[in-house]
Amino acid sequence: MSSSIRKAINSDALTRLAQAIAVAVSATLAGCSSHAPQTDAAHTPNIAARAKQKPVWLSEKPSPQIPQDVWERMRQGFQLQDGLGVNPRIEQQRLWFASNPSFLENAGERGSLYIHYIVERLEERNMPLELALLPVIESAYNPMAYSRADAVGLWQFIPSTGRYFNLRQTRFYDGRRDITASTTAAMDYLTRLHDMFNGDWLLALAAYNAGEGTVSRAIERNERLGLPTDYWNLPLPAETQAYVPKLLALSQVVLAPEAYGVNLNPIANEPYFKVVEINQRMDLSKVAAVANIDEDELFQLNPAFKQRTTIDGPQHLLVPTSKAQLLTTSLQTMRPEELISKKSLKPVFDGADDTRVASVKRNYRVKRGDSLGSIAKANNVDVKDLQRWNKLSGKNLKPGQTLVMQDTSKHSAGRINTVVAANAKTKGESKKPQSQYKVQQGDSLYIVAKRFNVEMQHLKRWNPRVGQALKPGQMLTVSNPH
Repeated sequence: MSSSIRKAINSDALTRLAQAIAVAVSATLAGCSSHAPQTDAAHTPNIAARAKQKPVWLSEKPSPQIPQDVWERMRQGFQLQDGLGVNPRIEQQRLWFASNPSFLENAGERGSLYIHYIVERLEERNMPLELALLPVIESAYNPMAYSRADAVGLWQFIPSTGRYFNLRQTRFYDGRRDITASTTAAMDYLTRLHDMFNGDWLLALAAYNAGEGTVSRAIERNERLGLPTDYWNLPLPAETQAYVPKLLALSQVVLAPEAYGVNLNPIANEPYFKVVEINQRMDLSKVAAVANIDEDELFQLNPAFKQRTTIDGPQHLLVPTSKAQLLTTSLQTMRPEELISKKSLKPVFDGADDTRVASVKRNYRVKRGDSLGSIAKANNVDVKDLQRWNKLSGKNLKPGQTLVMQDTSKHSAGRINTVVAANAKTKGESKKPQSQYKVQQGDSLYIVAKRFNVEMQHLKRWNPRVGQALKPGQMLTVSNPH
């Protein structure tokens, strides 16, 4: 090969080598520049395209709707139903409630004044809302309930336990009947028992019924014998063995009332009463007149004032929410002497005619949650008669509306029977009619007094031989026999 040819080949090889090196260097520089910040406008759209992404919204759970009915609110707060399984002691009690639906229906009607308040207080303490049904078991939601053991009020405190929890008891005032004070005391007591028995609500309830000493001794006995120490296995008194199953069964009926043939009237999920501060002695009858409140309803909200006068008790009154502002305004303008009066006997029946035997009329003031059906049932009359007596074309009622009712002779058992008093007080005195009532299953003195629009203290005076516990078939005098 000639030297000229070799030179040409070498020259070509060097050229190709130089070109290859140039390409490699360019690729390296391009790679480095790809990591540097880009300020060239030509690259900006691509960056924006990558950065502009659709926002991803986290799905928010809809807030639970607030129940309109206190019964539903109560169901949502039940805590004692888990793990019960099939329990014959609970089933036995549930069968009783299903066979006696009027018991819970009537207790619910009486408790409609208080249940919302009790549910709210329980929720504040995170306590099981089944406990709002405890007054059904204890007193059928009657704040005037009185037991043979001298237990009183919605929560049935005996005197000593009441005093321990600061429920003062005097001639004029009994804190065991005070709606708010006794509710606070009951929850304090139940909380203390719950802590005492290591967070076991069933044992706490058993102790509320039988006393913490009884339950503690039963636990100690089972521990010595190597036996289980839960509520279901303790050797407790018969009443206490039925007490807890009764509350659990009642809770299950409230969970599904239709399944057990129970008609629970709705109770508005709003406060029924407000607290109105007072700074002087007052007669409840005067307060009721000033604020246009039904006197018996005012006493049912303030049953601790035994003489219907605000002596020895707290310096406040519970009044229906709708009347609170009116009462507050009225109290600011009235003189103290205008709120104290001598008690007078109120008429037994508004508009009653003593000369009529076949029919006795009385008035009924419609309360919140009332329906024609519930009023007719509570007063032993027919809905059609109620509509006819009041010239009602429909079934709509308004709270505060006054209804006229009649008890006629065609309504025999359980209705009012008018008879003529056998003897006049003095010669020549005209004989006055005396009305009597035959006690029905589930009746109490409070129910009878409410039904016939009389004060319970008068009912007791007219029937001195009748105790607090009524028996079906008993005859009660329900109007002044003199």
